[in-house]
Amino acid sequence: MIIRKMTEADLPQVCAIEKDCFSDPWSEESFAKSLQDKNNYYIVVEIDGEIVAYCGYWGIVDEGHIYNVAVKKEYRRQRIGYRMLKALLEEASGRGVDSFTLEVRASNQAAIGLYESLGFKPVGIRKDFYAKPREDAVIMWLESIQQFPL
Repeated sequence: MIIRKMTEADLPQVCAIEKDCFSDPWSEESFAKSLQDKNNYYIVVEIDGEIVAYCGYWGIVDEGHIYNVAVKKEYRRQRIGYRMLKALLEEASGRGVDSFTLEVRASNQAAIGLYESLGFKPVGIRKDFYAKPREDAVIMWLESIQQFPL
């Protein structure tokens, strides 16, 4: 398993996972634009030459917002998401990002459990945040990366 920075060459595989995992997926163009923004950072997990997971964050000063977290269905429950997010947090810490936020579907208990295992705490609800289907989001915060042993 290799965890590395995402490149534009990864986008066809990333977008295939995106379409399979999300009801309102980002386009390849949206990912390409995000990769060009110096405030964004994306990583992928590669196994035997195949992209099986990815995630990214937008960071400004000492705060980051995690988005686009996805693991191919057949690779779930193997701690890939945990290792990937831990690597993302370590990278962000090296850039001076100390706290993180994210939103997650209220019904996605597996993802909520994953984020809690990394030190995130639920702090609120965004009503009707998601469409297709309409659903609330749980707002989660990691107050300080330093509180979690990376």
